[in-house]
Amino acid sequence: MMDKITIDKLHIYAYHGVHESEKENGQNFYVSAVLYTDLYRAGHTDDLGDTVSYSDAAKLINRVFVSEKYDLIEKAAYVCAEALLDTFPAVHAVDLKVSKPEAPIGLEFDDVSVDITLSRHAVYISFGSNMGDRMAYIESAIEKLKNTPGIKVIRRSDIIETDPYGPVEQDKFLNGVLEIETYLTPEALLDALHETEDALGRKRTVRWGPRTVDLDILLYDDLVMCTEDLVIPHPDMKNRDFVLKPLCEIAPNLIHPVLRISISEMLDHLLFSAASRATVNS
Repeated sequence: MMDKITIDKLHIYAYHGVHESEKENGQNFYVSAVLYTDLYRAGHTDDLGDTVSYSDAAKLINRVFVSEKYDLIEKAAYVCAEALLDTFPAVHAVDLKVSKPEAPIGLEFDDVSVDITLSRHAVYISFGSNMGDRMAYIESAIEKLKNTPGIKVIRRSDIIETDPYGPVEQDKFLNGVLEIETYLTPEALLDALHETEDALGRKRTVRWGPRTVDLDILLYDDLVMCTEDLVIPHPDMKNRDFVLKPLCEIAPNLIHPVLRISISEMLDHLLFSAASRATVNS
């Protein structure tokens, strides 16, 4: 449960629309925003520095909303919501509504609008490389993620060297884990990771084969999802010590949303199983 600051029906004259006449003549828009934040401290200190200034937020919305001309109010809404999250770290989520009461529909109506919600998510991403200058590829990948809109790198684990996983003979890997904060959807985040891999020469020719850099979503809040392109939590992370060791370093008490055990417990189970197999085979 979060406290809320509400800006209701901020009147902005702007030039958004598919028709050229809308971009030339403009029209009235109304933007409403709900900023989810923690107001406990402000409620006790009575200090503006302990809250989010609704005046600053309204001015930001107005400035961003009129800075460009968009075909769709959907685009205008997302640009404003992203700007609010980028500008105010204390805002955890934003509901934003853009109303267009003068839309050229040709029928009698009161209003048309779009409502969107953007929120911050805690995500853990594994990274690895076993080709060329492995450390340089890893550092370049992390730097590219830091510069990706909507992604903030919170912390990273130490980097460990590990034997390759899977049936393909190849060089050893350098591996680690990032904790990031993002308002990107899982699908949009996956696209951003693939773009980073592609920019660094990743080739997907052999499954489990060598790679310049490999970036995988391990956990995304407590989300459980399965599509053709993306499974969260990562379905094989429980079997990968090169994932669990660095993840345990930065988030040992994090609970896996399906297995309902902590990362440290997952690592203990994996290491115990490996030791048991080694004893049997010795």
